[in-house]
Amino acid sequence: MNVVYYYPAAYDLSILSQNTLNLKIARHSKCSACNSCSGLHPSPDLTVVLDYADPSIANLNFAHDQHRNYLTACVCGHSVSEHVGELDKEELARRGRVAVRLDEELFDKGKLLEFDYIDEDISSLRLQMTLPASASSPLSPSTSSPEPEPISPTKHLLSPGSSALSDAPQPPAKRQRFSHSISSLSDAEEDDKEDEEDQPLASRVPLTSARTTASAKTRPEQGARATKHRAGKKASSMHSVAQTAPTSQSQIQSQNSPLTNGRVNGTNAHDGKVKVEDSIDENKLTRLATGVTVDTGVSAPTPSAAKPEKAVNVELRQGLIQVTAVENDKTPRSLVILTGLKTLFQKQLPKMPREYIARLVYDANSKSLAIIKWGYKVVGGICYRPFPQRGFAEIVFFATASVDQVKGYGGMLMNHFKAHIRNVYPTMLHFLTYADNYAVGYFRKQGFSKQITLDRAVWAGYIKDYEGGTIMQCTMLPKVDYLQTAELLGMQRDAILTKIRQMSKSHVVYEGIKNFGENGTVDAKDVPGLRETGWTPSMQTETQRALARSPQYAAMRRILTDLQGHSLAWAFVAPVNGDEVPDYYSVIKNPMDLSTMEHKLETNQYHTVDAFVADAQLIFRNCKTYNPETSIYYRNATTLEKHLKDLVDKIVLD
Repeated sequence: MNVVYYYPAAYDLSILSQNTLNLKIARHSKCSACNSCSGLHPSPDLTVVLDYADPSIANLNFAHDQHRNYLTACVCGHSVSEHVGELDKEELARRGRVAVRLDEELFDKGKLLEFDYIDEDISSLRLQMTLPASASSPLSPSTSSPEPEPISPTKHLLSPGSSALSDAPQPPAKRQRFSHSISSLSDAEEDDKEDEEDQPLASRVPLTSARTTASAKTRPEQGARATKHRAGKKASSMHSVAQTAPTSQSQIQSQNSPLTNGRVNGTNAHDGKVKVEDSIDENKLTRLATGVTVDTGVSAPTPSAAKPEKAVNVELRQGLIQVTAVENDKTPRSLVILTGLKTLFQKQLPKMPREYIARLVYDANSKSLAIIKWGYKVVGGICYRPFPQRGFAEIVFFATASVDQVKGYGGMLMNHFKAHIRNVYPTMLHFLTYADNYAVGYFRKQGFSKQITLDRAVWAGYIKDYEGGTIMQCTMLPKVDYLQTAELLGMQRDAILTKIRQMSKSHVVYEGIKNFGENGTVDAKDVPGLRETGWTPSMQTETQRALARSPQYAAMRRILTDLQGHSLAWAFVAPVNGDEVPDYYSVIKNPMDLSTMEHKLETNQYHTVDAFVADAQLIFRNCKTYNPETSIYYRNATTLEKHLKDLVDKIVLD
């Protein structure tokens, strides 16, 4: 008698049992006991059917699942548990959400029971069925969900149809608890910058005769390398038609011509020439050059000439890809591209509700920038909500296709986005975005910072708040052409190194110190040649201070960074303003805040973790003393205090 095995058709996480959810996870996870199995699949001679032909019916009949004989073993000879592996609760829940999304894709294609079926979409999503790289960090915060994105929703978002003009900006009392997701942006395109920064200046510049400081030679960028996925973004905020300037058809790049104003696929409408400073500040150059020695008598090949051109730049130059602005103006072309963007965001942000992504992408107040290939195939995009009257824009979604991340699409798209904003909204210089712990590094490399210099009254109530996310800000520099940053930085580097070569004394050889004097010591300032290098006693002091740091410094630094980046910490990051709260310092005699803690940490005033924790608890105790229990400040202090305890307990266990 042929035994029939069942596979769960349901895709509602709330009704799936843990065993059936584990089966879905195992199907898309590599076997931990053997290297050849890419996912649980039955032997060809077994009969496997869906427990319900229609997933919606399964949601209504889940009580009968316990009587069914579900698939439990793989053709490789191992069970479901060996495919799932040993995972903590959060990681198991995260993979469950990805597995359900994968099964949804397979069901839509009619391939749910074809266990060997795979295509580009499935391969892309399965990349997320692995443990995030930073999950192994002993100090990883336990409150935000792992990789591509965070926790399951506990509250509904405010309607994105709310008008920012009709709705007065609200304080963050009603905070959204939502499963914010990070896009699988790779920072491969940024690794070349880090590699170059890690090298001494002397090793990065040709050791030839001095060049002119205003050399306009174009420098091909270093080729991108494959790296792990990263980066991220969440959902958007309230908006108003009156606050967004419509993008005219002239601002949307034509599909028929990859050239825009003489620049391939550029979104700037002006002639992009790198601005050279009218006069080089000799004092600044001298200061930057002080202390760096460069041999001038040895020739070396030009490093920039040896750098391969990035794949994304090659594709732009050849017209294989285009960067185009798009909005929902109801035209067929725009709708096709927006649909491609929606599909891309849904694939790369599997934790985000599909309906939520679609609503924001198609919203008339949302604007987008897309990387398209032939046939309007969207391989990257950014969705944003501009607030030109308030001088900032919120980045809502940001993603690139998994297969193209190593080509440098992410960095290129961000640069085009900045150039596009400058052209369309000249007075809008600030960007705000929410990022989880996996996205912070990427956005920092793109010029974003956790330090929010924009007045809170400008943006509060216009963008959505997220627990577990870090709000970040980027401010554009007026004189920088973001499509020519490589050339601009190259010229600046050449100017500094030219000055260094003029001042270099590295070819001079001094005699060794023969006599240390009667007391056996020599003043460092008297060592021949040391003063000429720009050395000062403060350099030695800084080195000694770094070596004298507490053994627990790294742990305390990690906790402090986590607290500063928490979405509820906005009231505790800086000292209370006595002008705004006149009686505060008459009530609170021993004030404390996170910036003061950071200063104390960097100046080695915390010798133990207990002293560090005591100051953190002092912040929350002061807050509870001054504010009533019903206030948002009191509630935020309570939440952060519990979060602090969890972090400290985790350190003790590790």
